[in-house]
Amino acid sequence: MKKEQFEIPELTRASSKGQIVIPTNVRKKLNIKEGSTFAVTSKKNIIVLKKLDTKIKPEDLRTLKLLEEAWKDIENGRYKSATPDDFFKEMAKWKK
Repeated sequence: MKKEQFEIPELTRASSKGQIVIPTNVRKKLNIKEGSTFAVTSKKNIIVLKKLDTKIKPEDLRTLKLLEEAWKDIENGRYKSATPDDFFKEMAKWKK
């Protein structure tokens, strides 16, 4: 069984906005283009980027971000709970 060979890592720096540059040879190897989507996670001092082969649209990412913010608001008690009847009554007001 052949062991996978790893390339010598290149160094990069974070900008004041937290942006990093992915070196050209890595971008070419992974076919990373403007707008490529990544999953990002971290543990201790390691950051992992996984390029996603998905057709997710920027609007979808914005919607997911809004949902994440809404859940945080709910968890922080910024919204009150309602019964299903109260919810549907409120929705009926919106139709008018």
